[in-house]
Amino acid sequence: MGQSLLQNGLFQRGKVIRYILEGSARRAGGRVRINVQLIDAACGDHIWAERFDRNLEDIFGLQDEVTDKIVEALVGRLARPPSRKRPKSLEAYDLCVRGRILISAFNSSPEALREAKILLNHAVSIDAEYGEAFRCLAFVYWQLWAQGIEPTQENRSRAFELAHKAVALDEGDAASHWFVGYLWAYEKRWSESDQAFATTFTLEPNNADALAIRSELVAFAGRGSEAVELAQRALRLNPHPPGWYYWQLGFAHYAACQYEEAVKILRMEAIYRSPSRRILAASLAQLGRTDEAMREAALFMAMAPKFTISHWAAAQPARDPQTVQRFIEGYRMAGLPE
Repeated sequence: MGQSLLQNGLFQRGKVIRYILEGSARRAGGRVRINVQLIDAACGDHIWAERFDRNLEDIFGLQDEVTDKIVEALVGRLARPPSRKRPKSLEAYDLCVRGRILISAFNSSPEALREAKILLNHAVSIDAEYGEAFRCLAFVYWQLWAQGIEPTQENRSRAFELAHKAVALDEGDAASHWFVGYLWAYEKRWSESDQAFATTFTLEPNNADALAIRSELVAFAGRGSEAVELAQRALRLNPHPPGWYYWQLGFAHYAACQYEEAVKILRMEAIYRSPSRRILAASLAQLGRTDEAMREAALFMAMAPKFTISHWAAAQPARDPQTVQRFIEGYRMAGLPE
């Protein structure tokens, strides 16, 4: 459990956050206590607040109850969120939460992905209809392949299989749709990719994760400035963004030839000790800071020793070849292996 279960109630009008849901969750023995409050950010007024004290076995029903209370408080202001399927097993749910935490910790250690794979495989073995667990597991396999940690075709294929299963199991999960859209882009099936993202934004118009990941695809389409705007919008929407948001913003700045900005972002503590170092190395190389670039490239290779420029270049979801070539140029100047 944790505050992350509650601190995701952000809604946007234009470019201003209007409503904030905040609170805390405490677990003791077989019970859970949740304090929740909904705030109108425009004026600071508390729209609604309540405390819930329930048996732990009732946690999924409690989530639905909290959602209904929020909707009641915002009648006439917001539509009800799309229906989602709940997991059948509390153990599977707990394993999935732990897996999600490890995925976000990937900024610190690729080993976190391998541990998450174990937990999430256990989760889906317990609940074979738990869409979110399948989606998170698909993400793990994809990252192992995409970041050059375990770049096997088996990991890539497994990611596709699990992602599509996640959508089939829970069509109301916006995150599963954008992730499938992201994978379709790597197949260069642009219409399917665009449709999957369209479905995501129909379900959740302000899905910050989808905006952040969409910025990468927009960058690869040769629209670097637009990509920067999308990543920055995602950061405005999410008050506690995972480190990979900054990765996407740094990537977008590089695609837009804004190398100083890319260096500034990619050296932030939230993202610095991650495989995004390859983009930092390329940015430094483009600025003529060769010694720094080669040092960052060496640190990156210590994390992902199987990385090659050729593997990376062949795999990218690029509609604009010149953008890919700009990255290849930076990687070569930084001394990354062909």
